[in-house]
Amino acid sequence: MDFKTYYSVFHDPLWTLILGAALFFPVRQLIWVLYVRRKQKKQKLVSKEEINTLKKKATFTSIFLSLVFSYIYVNQVLN
Repeated sequence: MDFKTYYSVFHDPLWTLILGAALFFPVRQLIWVLYVRRKQKKQKLVSKEEINTLKKKATFTSIFLSLVFSYIYVNQVLN
């Protein structure tokens, strides 16, 4: 296995996962706050069950966005 193949097989996915993990928590918090504020605009009082549901929704969305953007960034910057 030459160096170029080794680099593309192991280096890029590693940095994609590291950057995705670093982006996950702030992105999840931001999306969750935006979801809760939008829900509070529609109805004044938001229950704990609704907050937990919005947190799960924000978690899924932030996983997807973090991995997609980290993959694009790694491919543009490191290649």
